[in-house]
Amino acid sequence: MEYFGLFLLAVVVEGVITYVKEFFIKGNIRWEMLSSILLGVFVAVAYGVDMLAMLGMKTGIPYIGSILTGILISRGSNYVCDLVKTLTTARSTGK
Repeated sequence: MEYFGLFLLAVVVEGVITYVKEFFIKGNIRWEMLSSILLGVFVAVAYGVDMLAMLGMKTGIPYIGSILTGILISRGSNYVCDLVKTLTTARSTGK
């Protein structure tokens, strides 16, 4: 379970870095990407979805798990589907 959570955190950090690089370093504000982030975070917070808490990784900062989950959601359904498939396979094989 520890590896599963660590992998999920690595994916979340990669997503955040991708967005930060796009918005602040390159200076390109792509409205589709920004809309996707805002909608993903809104939906995750509104429904109380927290993938990290589902894995037993609780935080002391309210809503941070839902916000990070929203960022994962904003990456798109194909991305999340591939992530879940990979994590499920890794979890079931014990790797």
